[in-house]
Amino acid sequence: MFDFFKKNKGDAPLDAKGLRDEILQFIKEELQQLDGGEGKYLKALELFVRVRAEELFNYETALYSAAPEKFQEEVQRIADNFALDLPEGWKLVVHYVTEFPEGVIQRAQLKVGLILKSSGSPVMVSETSLTASLKVITGRAEQGIYVIEAGKGRINIGRESSVQGSDGSLRLNTIAFPAEAQESNKYISRRHAHLEWDEQQACFKLYADEGGVPPGNKTKIRTAKDETTHKLNSTQVGYILKTGDQIILADVAVLEFTTV
Repeated sequence: MFDFFKKNKGDAPLDAKGLRDEILQFIKEELQQLDGGEGKYLKALELFVRVRAEELFNYETALYSAAPEKFQEEVQRIADNFALDLPEGWKLVVHYVTEFPEGVIQRAQLKVGLILKSSGSPVMVSETSLTASLKVITGRAEQGIYVIEAGKGRINIGRESSVQGSDGSLRLNTIAFPAEAQESNKYISRRHAHLEWDEQQACFKLYADEGGVPPGNKTKIRTAKDETTHKLNSTQVGYILKTGDQIILADVAVLEFTTV
């Protein structure tokens, strides 16, 4: 088993092995959040390294840059040891960058960032699968049924139709649950979740946003196939929606997804 918690004394920088253990611990903790069924959709794990020139050799050694498959084997060993359900054929890619890309997961004490890219079983496309509807089963939104079209952009879900961020940015919720419409709507986050059309896989995917993951409000899917419930614990991995799936917001609102 890995000695993840062994630290160097004082403020001395970690050697390559200690650094490798810290990075593996970081990856393990992020992968363990994929306990809602998302892990099996992992397509690639992208690691971004942003360091000064004098630190580069230490990070390259820690990540087995001369034999990158060795670091992927280490991550796979973690997945096996902790029963993390990663699919066959997933990839690990390391990038050395001057700036982290948008949406990267960071760990304060490390100079690395992480992006989890999702995949899944390809969905057969027909002309009618390019449009879908979301019917409000429980809760009270501005509309009872929402029709969404592929390629028309991101569909935000949350409390209130417009939300002002602390940085002054404005978020527009296409599917909005106003607080005055029903008392229980207050449990839905203003930035709860969103849907996106995945062109490559030809499907709609549901993503939890920062307000829709633990320890705050929750986002769940109850599948039409076997009525099992999956929790979304990461904002990085999307869940492929199928006809009849139900989206559960904070246990107070339910939306049923149907392809048209």
